[in-house]
Amino acid sequence: MTLIYGHRGAKGEAPENTLASFQQCLAHGVTRCELDLHLSRDGQLMVIHDPTLKRTTGRRGKVVEHDAADLVGYDARQGGPGWKTPCPIPTLEQLFEHCPFEHWQLEVKSASRVRAARTVLAIKELAERFGLIDKVTVTSSSREVLRALKRLTPELSRGLVAEYNWLDPLKVAAHYGCSMLALNWTLCTPERLLRAQKAGLHVTVWTVNEPALMRRLADFGADSIITDFPGLAVATLKN
Repeated sequence: MTLIYGHRGAKGEAPENTLASFQQCLAHGVTRCELDLHLSRDGQLMVIHDPTLKRTTGRRGKVVEHDAADLVGYDARQGGPGWKTPCPIPTLEQLFEHCPFEHWQLEVKSASRVRAARTVLAIKELAERFGLIDKVTVTSSSREVLRALKRLTPELSRGLVAEYNWLDPLKVAAHYGCSMLALNWTLCTPERLLRAQKAGLHVTVWTVNEPALMRRLADFGADSIITDFPGLAVATLKN
């Protein structure tokens, strides 16, 4: 049975990485999600994909140049599907409080050694406080982030995000002790999928928005798919 993860909540249906988007995902009965994290200036985990504010809020500057108290007041519904009411940038803490997901893929983008360390320690602290350590996998394509996870927060499950075909993702995943491999769908061949699963990896494939591709990856035996349209995925894969 191929599981479904909502991409940034339900990115195709509501403004990405906002409470409205994650609630939309849950409304479809999809109880797994993928999201992106950046630290605010005062060290809070903010749920936003880009390091800058421009694309989703229209504001200038970087996430890390603003305190969380200000960021949670910025409306992040630009550039997504139309939405009537403001959709503030949430903190991860707010989502943990309001969204009963059974599993969270938390993606951390590339970071300096210091920032990687601060980010993974903040995730661990928050996940422990909410009793969610076993419901979280922290994913990254960054060696710095994966190294910090392995060294500083070994109790957190790790996942490698593989976007390009320039090295063997299975070797990299093994090196950092990953339990999950997040594959760009273009890299997901039946052979690679089988090899990864034989190596004990949960293979999650992104971003899968076409019903025919959803069915094909399910037929291949993908453990899960990440989609902008969780409602469509439910309708497609339940049949």
